[in-house]
Order: sequence, then C-alpha cells, then structure tokens
Amino acid sequence: MFRTGRRVEGLYLQLVYAPTAASIGRTGYVISRKISRRAVDRNRIRRKLREAVRALRPALSAYDLILRVKRARNRAEQDAAAAEAHRLLLGLAESRA
Repeated sequence: MFRTGRRVEGLYLQLVYAPTAASIGRTGYVISRKISRRAVDRNRIRRKLREAVRALRPALSAYDLILRVKRARNRAEQDAAAAEAHRLLLGLAESRA
C-alpha cells in the first residue's frame, strides 16, 4: 500500500488509499510511539479515527485505506486530527461519486 497507493497529505494525517482487490475495503492505522509514548493516548487517537471511518464506510468500501498520524500530541490536536480524517475521507468519498 505504501508503495502503490495514492497519498493525501494533511497537517495531522497522511491518507494512503488504493482500490481494493477484495469485495470490501480494509483500513489500517499507523500511530507511532513518537506521536505519544503512552499506549492509552495512541488508542484514544485510533478510536477517534475509527469513528471517522465508520461514519463514511459505505462510500469508502471500494478502497483500502491507511491513516498515518503525523502529529497529535495533546487532546486538542487529537480532536483536530479526527476532524481532519473526516474531511479527507469525505473528499475521497465525494471524488468517487
């Protein structure tokens, strides 16, 4: 995916996507320990990103996705990253239509 997928850059996230070979797309999340040392914080970010994907899932079922977090150190940045994920995924879903 990282070699062949198309990328969309944001301030907090990088979205990598490619058409899926399976019947329904998959989603992966990359949240490095550099983002936050505590697993609790990384899991909180992952939950927020999952919610953003779940809200748009029917429109995104034709893609395999990777959401890579570039920065989200505190809760305000985590919320901003989740909002950015929703915006980037919405743009991808609308471009397909």
